[in-house]
Amino acid sequence: MLINMLLDMRTTIDLLDALFAKAKNLVRARGTTLRALTIEGLQSVLDRAERKKPFRLRGTSHGKGGLVEELAATDWDEIRDISYQGRGG
Repeated sequence: MLINMLLDMRTTIDLLDALFAKAKNLVRARGTTLRALTIEGLQSVLDRAERKKPFRLRGTSHGKGGLVEELAATDWDEIRDISYQGRGG
């Protein structure tokens, strides 16, 4: 018991009154404690976050990569200007 107490972190959290009331009702219905419910909820959120795959932008490159031959020796400012021609830019 003493070892377990040394490993636990004590903290204080502020909850909305309505959320606290719902939690207390669930605690009574389950016959558990607010501590156990809080641990279960936090663990559930953390588990979901770990399972979530990071966003990956799908590849949309075509061909062998690089610029088209006509623009290979062109600087980026000129490429930008060409890409906005006729678009009000």
